[in-house]
Amino acid sequence: MPRQILVTSALPYANGSIHLGHLVEYIQTDIWARFQRMRGHSCIYCCADDTHGTPIMLRAEKEGITPEALIERVWHEHKRDFDGFHIAFDNYHSTHTPETRHYADTIYTRLRDAGLIEVRAVEQFFDPVKQMFLPDRFVKGECPRCHARDQYGDSCEVCGAAYLPTELIDPYSAVSGAAPVRKESDHYFFRLSDPRCVEFLRTWIVPPQVQAEAANKLNEWLEGGLADWDISRDAPYFGFEIPDAPGKYYYVWLDAPIGYLGSFRNHCDRHGLDFDAYWKPDSGAEVYHFIGKDILYFHALFWPAELHHSGFRTPTGVFCHGFLTVNGAKMSKSRGTFITAESYLRHLNPEWLRYYYAAKLNGSMEDIDLNLEDFAARVNSDLVGKYVNIASRCAGFISKRFNGRISGEELPKLDPSPYIAQQSQEEMQRKMEAARKTPSGPGFIAHAKGYIVQPQFDETDIVGWSQARGVEIAQAYEDRNFALALRLIMELADIANRYIAERKPWEMARQEDRDSELHEVCSVALTLFRNLTVYLKPVLPVLAEQVESFLNVAPLTWADVLSPLPPGHAINEYQHLMTRIDPRKIEAMVEENRRNLAPAPTPEPAPARHAEHQQHVAQTDEAKVPESRHIGIDDFTRVDLRVARIANAEHVEGADKLLKLTLDLGTETRTVFAGIKVAYDPASLVGRLTVMVANLAPRKMKFGMSEGMILAASDDQGRPFLLAPDSGARPGMRIR
Repeated sequence: MPRQILVTSALPYANGSIHLGHLVEYIQTDIWARFQRMRGHSCIYCCADDTHGTPIMLRAEKEGITPEALIERVWHEHKRDFDGFHIAFDNYHSTHTPETRHYADTIYTRLRDAGLIEVRAVEQFFDPVKQMFLPDRFVKGECPRCHARDQYGDSCEVCGAAYLPTELIDPYSAVSGAAPVRKESDHYFFRLSDPRCVEFLRTWIVPPQVQAEAANKLNEWLEGGLADWDISRDAPYFGFEIPDAPGKYYYVWLDAPIGYLGSFRNHCDRHGLDFDAYWKPDSGAEVYHFIGKDILYFHALFWPAELHHSGFRTPTGVFCHGFLTVNGAKMSKSRGTFITAESYLRHLNPEWLRYYYAAKLNGSMEDIDLNLEDFAARVNSDLVGKYVNIASRCAGFISKRFNGRISGEELPKLDPSPYIAQQSQEEMQRKMEAARKTPSGPGFIAHAKGYIVQPQFDETDIVGWSQARGVEIAQAYEDRNFALALRLIMELADIANRYIAERKPWEMARQEDRDSELHEVCSVALTLFRNLTVYLKPVLPVLAEQVESFLNVAPLTWADVLSPLPPGHAINEYQHLMTRIDPRKIEAMVEENRRNLAPAPTPEPAPARHAEHQQHVAQTDEAKVPESRHIGIDDFTRVDLRVARIANAEHVEGADKLLKLTLDLGTETRTVFAGIKVAYDPASLVGRLTVMVANLAPRKMKFGMSEGMILAASDDQGRPFLLAPDSGARPGMRIR
């Protein structure tokens, strides 16, 4: 039976441009949704701009326009960029809409009536000039721990300390520069700590609702005790006013996820669909949220608790991905690697990036790296050198020698073994045998969400091999392990290219008595090419359209791979499908972003204490001695040192020196292999705080991927001594 699926991506904030970091999520979601549609399922993809909050209000004021005008303009900019990367939303909406307001009010009043909303007096900083309460990030001052100047009201960027804005020394408003005053106000809290919420979440935080690695982190937060959530803000504020609380507005993080419901409701109203069929508690539909790991807390704790206790169904799954780095480091405006979607599209083909991201995404929460040199090499090798190469080598012969028609005979069953590496052949035969023994019976392979058609293949048939591999490729797509899917697809491309190289159609073309062989070889090659296009279509939808036109076939579905092109099928004349990446275009893109996004010089702060601080820094810089053994402060700050808690430590089988450590960084966990086995028993390390290099490029080792490095001193004998922070440090704190 066709599945009824609704998917969403996190809502981009309407206060900035879409950049390549954002696109990891939207490309991942789009590929998965396209795959489901190709398999014949109903898969609706809804999203929206997140439009409320103080930053929107202040930016609009600065530009001299209304918030409504600002979010309308940004909506069109975001939609333009998403369209440019072929993100096929069924509905791209906004949270500043009647639909979102309706569901925000519905959820709030139901939670209130259930006794899960509580009003408490909260003391905050108030800007006497702007006559507004200040969010934490709009208060600055001197850090109460290390005394660094100009730090935000929630945490210090120098020492990493977290604190309340009222703890700042000499605080000032980042909006007006005025000294804020303390003022008390009533705030509304969602009681996430209520035993009803806690007990529900204990049963909900399990795979497959969340990934196993996410469940570990969520349960750790749960066991540490959940804090109630402040869901209100005081006027002036751009957002929705709370129904029974004049002058109080929903905090933007309350109505942002409710935007999923609002966008879907808008889609239902325009297309005559039943909203409740997807969102009622006993719904048989599937609902999936694709998010970044930085918002896991909101989407897998607050959100399901809100939904459950307000009478809505909870998500079928929350799929979490990691962050994007560029060339092994955080995106940087000064280095030109903070790349906007708009600037990328001015220089490069969007499907190149779709392919590269897919080749990196494996369904886990691991960060992925956009290495610009590897990006060009992989796209040129895989898409141009392997995939497109199949058609470009054979299509011309069909057009010129055989009136544009593939062989009129049934394609022969050709032994694929000469073209397949022995290891791959053995692995494939083992999996094929397992497929035949599936309890579901011949012709099917059981799947978590239904069945995948298993073709009746012949192990001596090269086309049959390409059909049979589709079972594994489909499973990889379903599991969001796009990296595995593309590896399997490129193995098939290698087989096709070896077959062509072995048969040498260009030599056959010079021998008149070999026309029949030439026709057969090119027909087999184009059938393999058609199958590869089916498998790549979720990733490369526009290129697939070009291939469909060239092959003169209807839009390809997943089932098309089960049957070859019919004998005598007419194709159109081949047109070049894709060019190689010119490294100079990448350089031009990076330079453009470096030039356009470089931060402007920081203006002199108004208070005298900031000017004195700047003068002190300047004098210190002038006094530096430029000796070769020294490094500059810029060199040091490139190393991201973080406090980490050793959540788990274990021996590594087959390794004499290594221990496998799971490090908790507060918002994520990392796996690190450390050569400290000689000095430490794994059990003695669990729970200890240590220091790690958090931005070290991941390294593939024999035993797995190492995602960082811990720091240790050593004596003359080389024995390691782990570094440890002072008491009071917490996982994730930055070391400076």
